[in-house]
Amino acid sequence: MPVIASRTSTTGARRSLRALQATPKAKRKNPASVLLTMATVGGIFAVAALPAYAMSTPTETAASLVSTVGVQSIEVDGDVITAGAVRDTFSATTHEQILQQRADALAAAYRTSYSSISYSQNPFDDYPWRGGGGLSPLNYYKGECVDFVAWRLNRDQGSTSAPFKWVWANMTPGGGSARYWQSAWQSHGWTVSADPIVGSVAWFGGANHVAYVKEVVGDGTVVLEEYNAGIYHGYSQRVVSASSVSSFLYPPG
Repeated sequence: MPVIASRTSTTGARRSLRALQATPKAKRKNPASVLLTMATVGGIFAVAALPAYAMSTPTETAASLVSTVGVQSIEVDGDVITAGAVRDTFSATTHEQILQQRADALAAAYRTSYSSISYSQNPFDDYPWRGGGGLSPLNYYKGECVDFVAWRLNRDQGSTSAPFKWVWANMTPGGGSARYWQSAWQSHGWTVSADPIVGSVAWFGGANHVAYVKEVVGDGTVVLEEYNAGIYHGYSQRVVSASSVSSFLYPPG
């Protein structure tokens, strides 16, 4: 009997061993697939941990921020809106005013230069027939504006003694008065212009007066030399706007 029991035990053990050998072996997992699985699971947990607004659209984010922060408000005085913008007021010197200021300054300088000098000794005055009374060799009345200007026109062309180049008979034969000078220039075909030049005649038709253009300042003014203008039969200078002169008669010939 003991022998039979021993065989039975041995037979059972062998069957158990065969059963174990017949069972399929578990497959080893690839290490790379294990890592991939762990990363995927970790990502799921990371996404789940994000705040709710991180998963929303940009529009939803902006809306949520506005609702959280709120909108600032500014109070504006109604009077300001009604009145509108108020600009600073200022005044600027015009071009015409600048020209007038220059003319006034230059005139003051010229007045100062000869105001203290007696006109009989004025260094600017080279007119030879002072004192007035009667006709000069130019056949205009001495000390009058026309005789002084006729003298300057002769002097500028080198005629300083008799026989003079320009006299009443060949320059203004229609009349010696200043009012006739422009028409005399036109009848001769000499230049009559609105633009002054040095040595021309400043003709004031309405005032019946002529003067000699000493200088063209360049800012729209001219310096005049004249006789019998403010000083009876005497010499003077003044600065005027060129536009105040009726016309400029260019030297004859």
